[in-house]
Amino acid sequence: MSRHIALVVNPTSGRGLGARVAPVVRQRLESAGLSVTQYETACAEDVGRISAEVIASGADAVGLVGGDGTIHLGAQVLAKSGMPFGVIPAGTGNDFARGIGVPLKDPVAAADLIAGGRTRSVDLAVAKDEFITTVVAGGFDSLVNKRANAMSWPKGNSRYTLATLAELRTFKPLSYVVTVDGEVIETDAMLVAVGTGPTYGGGLQICAGAEIDDGLLDITIIKPVSRLTLLQMFPKLAKGTHVGHPMLQTLRGRAVRLESPTVTAYADGEILGPLPVDITIAPGALTVFA
Repeated sequence: MSRHIALVVNPTSGRGLGARVAPVVRQRLESAGLSVTQYETACAEDVGRISAEVIASGADAVGLVGGDGTIHLGAQVLAKSGMPFGVIPAGTGNDFARGIGVPLKDPVAAADLIAGGRTRSVDLAVAKDEFITTVVAGGFDSLVNKRANAMSWPKGNSRYTLATLAELRTFKPLSYVVTVDGEVIETDAMLVAVGTGPTYGGGLQICAGAEIDDGLLDITIIKPVSRLTLLQMFPKLAKGTHVGHPMLQTLRGRAVRLESPTVTAYADGEILGPLPVDITIAPGALTVFA
């Protein structure tokens, strides 16, 4: 019997990229012999609702066409459901897709992963009763994220670059209490990031070396540095060559608590809420085509 794939499309992701790639993806899946039912979201709430309907319908798998925000919403329902889940990247950052090895600019190749049927289990973080698919950001990076989300120009990763330069003008180090598996660290820092995978912000390897299926959270602390040094670090983050910097501290653990009086945390590119926040790991919570 033909496998039945529910293709959930966010048509507005990537400023309309989701709508443009959906027909290509559907055609590729059908040409591979799969039966496809397509759903389109009209608002953020639709992603979770439709995902729940798909699970109840008895479909064999779900394909999500969208960016990290769409993936985040789908994961809230698909996590621990056992439903295999494929990603067609169509957003600005696409960091979850990057982390599991999905081709970012080739929707046909991404569709072929779904058609191929090979799956793996990956970890998710859990914070404030939400599943997190990439990184929890708190500090300079979350301010950059907030500013970038509010910008209508330019498109793509250039928004993060301009937002970074704008925030640098006034940013000062923040005081944190970071608790990792019961070990308390009190420190001033530019930012603290906690992730299951290596990247956020469209490919910045803030948690370079993180493995998405090792059952551990990766924690990166950038200690106080000059604005120039922080600016110089960001191109290195894109290449992962920041590892070993003397003002960089990395840890791993299964439970992390972040505390800082003025920081709002972001996760998967969206507001998570003010600190403090407790973050835990849900090993193997999501089954993905990869």
